[in-house]
Amino acid sequence: MNDEPKIFCIGFQKTGTSSLGKALEILGYRVCGYQQFRDLAAVPVDDLGDRIQERATDLITQYDAFKDTPWPVLYQLCDRIYPGSKFIHVMRNEDSWIKSVVSDFGCYPNSVHTWIYGESAPLGNEDAYLKRYTKHNQEVMEYFSGRSTDYLRLDLNSGEVNWENICRFLDKETPEIPWPHVNTAKDKARRMLLQRIRGKLNSFFGFPRKGGGVR
Repeated sequence: MNDEPKIFCIGFQKTGTSSLGKALEILGYRVCGYQQFRDLAAVPVDDLGDRIQERATDLITQYDAFKDTPWPVLYQLCDRIYPGSKFIHVMRNEDSWIKSVVSDFGCYPNSVHTWIYGESAPLGNEDAYLKRYTKHNQEVMEYFSGRSTDYLRLDLNSGEVNWENICRFLDKETPEIPWPHVNTAKDKARRMLLQRIRGKLNSFFGFPRKGGGVR
């Protein structure tokens, strides 16, 4: 899909980014997400901004669509490097957003989060995370004001994130399948159960734990 505009999903994490990414894959896009930046979660934050931007600049040439951290805060860089790109901005009620963020990330330290929010973990820093979330949404709306052909704003809580709106914006045929729902509460519960089982097995057999507490 190299001849088509790049697609940047610039709603913050926990705004349906996993489901949106899956939908874009169904539409045929090669999707890049947080996985390609995960190794930076434990590095010193001092030079993290430059490293993230350098990596993002390289990744943009390899993929068609981009979602999840840290892509939302790179929208101006992406707009400058690839003019004519499409930007999808999903917003969510602040209360439900911060609850989801705290539930998922809790007190786990993450340098990428420090770079974005000023604090490494949301638990105990809810005000800082909410302030950054609100600031981002306002700045994005102001930046793309009057650019309806390449900017789409959707409300997750109102059910606006669906095939009809996405496909109309991207000029794609609507798939005859339900909108994908990824990383739901059931998915998380199942994943946590598997992690607990794996942890108990590792402890029983004396295997070292992996992950270092960084998500």
